[in-house]
Amino acid sequence: MKFSSQEEYGLRCLLCLAREREGGGLAIPAISQAEGISTTYVAKLMRILRRGGFVKSARGKIGGYTLSRPPDQIVVGEVLALLGGRLFEPEFCDDHAGDLEVCTNSTDCSLRSLWRAVQFVVDQVLRKTTLQDLLRNEQKMTFWVSGLLNLSGEPNLKQLFKPL
Repeated sequence: MKFSSQEEYGLRCLLCLAREREGGGLAIPAISQAEGISTTYVAKLMRILRRGGFVKSARGKIGGYTLSRPPDQIVVGEVLALLGGRLFEPEFCDDHAGDLEVCTNSTDCSLRSLWRAVQFVVDQVLRKTTLQDLLRNEQKMTFWVSGLLNLSGEPNLKQLFKPL
């Protein structure tokens, strides 16, 4: 399981806009330079994020890209779903049946149970994380995340599974 560059860079572009909220819009070259991402790739990402409703654009001298809503209303899980999808989808088993039409483990699969559980925990964390949360520095973010996970790295089930 890996996150794609599209997911990583898309979130970085949104964070760049969130940091510049008071200063108006940012043009693609400014985002590109700030994040060290090619202008072509930033343009592609901003198009996806605009179509997904996370950013808006304005033309002209004072134009550029801005967040379409406040950072505390942009959920990281929704952004990642737009940029790349989820780690495990129900169709995964059908798509990875090997040379057969149906997977040999389709009726009794311990791997499927594992991937569902991993996806569930990832979804719980990403649903509780907003762009505003990511504006923290690394030390503060580590402390915040530790509120969702206990010190041993085990999920804090009371936090993870509480209703949204």
